Amino acid sequence: MTYRLSHLDVLESEAIFIMREVVAEFEKPALLFSGGKDSAVLLRLAVKACWPQRVPFQIVHVDTGHNFPEVLDYRDHQVESLGVHLVVGSVQEDIDRGAIVEHPAPGATRNRLQTFTLLRVIEEGGYDAVLGGGRRDEEKARAKERVFSLRDEFGQWDPRAQRPELWHLYNTRHQSGEHFRVFPLSNWTELDIWQYIERESVPLPEIYFAHEREVFRRGGLLLAVGPYSKPRADHGESAFSATVRYRTVGDMTCTAAVESKATTTGEVIIETAMSRVSERGATRADDRFSEAAMEDRKREGYF
Repeated sequence: MTYRLSHLDVLESEAIFIMREVVAEFEKPALLFSGGKDSAVLLRLAVKACWPQRVPFQIVHVDTGHNFPEVLDYRDHQVESLGVHLVVGSVQEDIDRGAIVEHPAPGATRNRLQTFTLLRVIEEGGYDAVLGGGRRDEEKARAKERVFSLRDEFGQWDPRAQRPELWHLYNTRHQSGEHFRVFPLSNWTELDIWQYIERESVPLPEIYFAHEREVFRRGGLLLAVGPYSKPRADHGESAFSATVRYRTVGDMTCTAAVESKATTTGEVIIETAMSRVSERGATRADDRFSEAAMEDRKREGYF
């Protein structure tokens, strides 16, 4: 009997190959974990890639201090259940010690401040490779990324300095101080992610599914009402209750919800298949600053 691989089998095999290449070629890799759906899939793949051993690298989370509580609870549960070592880089701690300055404007997001904290954690941890859940279909700047993305001694990304990647041959050579960002999910789509989540029964934070939430509308986006994101009456904003879910997670002040009735993974898959706007384009206010907002941040060291 002939067994045919599904497209998810092919994507899984490629991602596991990339992860094993990282373990073989680098001295101290780490996995960046936000608690989102892509991170959840990445962590599941890491477990598979390293089985029967435990995941041999540290899990890194950059905490803006404005994260969704549901996501932090999920992060802690996953780390405890898998027995992996979690390293948390705190944006709030960097603000408190004066290393970075928070924008004083009401409603300002901390998302752009993550870059400093991320680079600090990478330097202090001595990581020479950091695995991330970025996908090429998310945003046009990410579509330019190699699977193995070289970063210079300042953590900056230069698209002209990237190496060719032919026939799954990866050039991992780097100088002291340089490191790689590695994207095993580069060739996955949002739909692939959800189909894999359903197939593998990957647990997720509950905010990925439809629930009642108090929200307000700002710039065409539905933001959650919370201690760090509140409607401004002087701008005509007001809170109301809606049935929503999140397509991506991040800083509460810039990550928007979408109206939805999808309460199961299967229903989310149907919604995703019908969508014609990427999750970042539909729900991330920080990507709307300019046409090159993401690329500018990537050049500075953002993932």
